[in-house]
Amino acid sequence: QVQLVESGGGVVQAGGFLRLSCAASGLPFSRYTMAWFRQAPGKEREFVAVIWWSGGTTVYADSVKGRFSISRDNAKNTLYLQMNNLKPEDAAVYSCAAASREWMPPSRHPSDFGSWGQGTQVTVSS
Repeated sequence: QVQLVESGGGVVQAGGFLRLSCAASGLPFSRYTMAWFRQAPGKEREFVAVIWWSGGTTVYADSVKGRFSISRDNAKNTLYLQMNNLKPEDAAVYSCAAASREWMPPSRHPSDFGSWGQGTQVTVSS
């Protein structure tokens, strides 16, 4: 079974930074496009960033462009999200997700991702 475990969340002041990690197991990690989503209280799940299985293509939500960076280390089966210059509106539960199939092109749609982590809380104080 696929297992995705996020870590790295916490409380940070506006303007601060955090690095989230997602440890993956149970899948050929290097063949899977991976993504980060977030969900704040009272809001729907929101796309944050996606990285192609090849690592050569990334896509970001407009709200995080220039501040967040998605990356992966296939040797460690780990996905990362570096979050810089955090804003109060970034506060949410952040979840990593694996594509529903191997070799999937980048997508920002939750329905294209078949496996999800439990999420890690990011709180940003102003």
